[in-house]
Amino acid sequence: MSGVFDLRQRRVLVTGGGGFLGGHLLEALRRRGVPEASILAPSRREADLLRLEDSLAACEGRDVIFHLAARVGGIAFNLREPARILYENAVMSAHVIEAARRCGAGRFVAVGSVCAYPVSPPVPTREDHLYEGKPEASNLAYGQAKRLLHTAVEAYRAQHGMSAIYVLPANLYGPGDHFDPEDAHVIPALVRRFVDAAGAGAPSVAVWGDGRSTREFLYAADCAEAIVRAAELYDDGSPLNLGSGREISIRDLAGLIAKLAGFEGRIAWETSRPSGQRRRCYDTSRSVALLGPYATTSLEDGLAETIRWYRDRVAPEEPRVR
Repeated sequence: MSGVFDLRQRRVLVTGGGGFLGGHLLEALRRRGVPEASILAPSRREADLLRLEDSLAACEGRDVIFHLAARVGGIAFNLREPARILYENAVMSAHVIEAARRCGAGRFVAVGSVCAYPVSPPVPTREDHLYEGKPEASNLAYGQAKRLLHTAVEAYRAQHGMSAIYVLPANLYGPGDHFDPEDAHVIPALVRRFVDAAGAGAPSVAVWGDGRSTREFLYAADCAEAIVRAAELYDDGSPLNLGSGREISIRDLAGLIAKLAGFEGRIAWETSRPSGQRRRCYDTSRSVALLGPYATTSLEDGLAETIRWYRDRVAPEEPRVR
């Protein structure tokens, strides 16, 4: 696609707009100058994307569709309900992209997941490594569903000429994340444990795994900006990595969060618990070349802001005394 696809002149649908990344994407669209009246972000109650008729109704009259809606959780949830994860993500994606086609949307932006990558890809991981093996076992159902979403993008481009793209964000974190103790991803789970433990004066905090696995994290607001830029500038069926390019071990991450949270106790590593995929870090050279630098928030600053947000809005009002 030549030139810039001007989002300010479009009627936009954001599925999953009530979610963590969705909230940041809505803010990024507003900053870009898309009028509030031109943005539709229905709740699950307003549009159940497991129903094709609801997907069609949501897509009707929309020029641009950002598909973020997903059934997602942490390792515990992935292990507990893999069939639900596979079914709901596959069906929602199939319904939304078909509805977008029928309604004549001019742009379809599909948001994938780092979980779609194979269990042991080369590091840093390029987009052409996506299908070189199965996803990691604890993320298998979710990872395969997100691969299917990329297949849908390629298929609809090939058969219908749809201007559809597929972006692959790294692990996200930031204000507005989900801090449920059972189903949270690694950063919000650690933030909750260490902030709560610091407030309670707890002597130790238990963390799953051995701490040797590594991950790459992208601040959610930076990811939202990159997605908006991709909608404006990118028109190709190949996946596009979105990440920070920084790899950190879970052990170092836990130590950093503990320090920022003011926790002075001991970290107890539960080595009998799963550690997940051993290494994750993207090669982001393509996205930076195409979109310009977008990962502008350092991990330290992003974690500090996330901790501040949790303390202000989620943490218990009164310290729990042991």
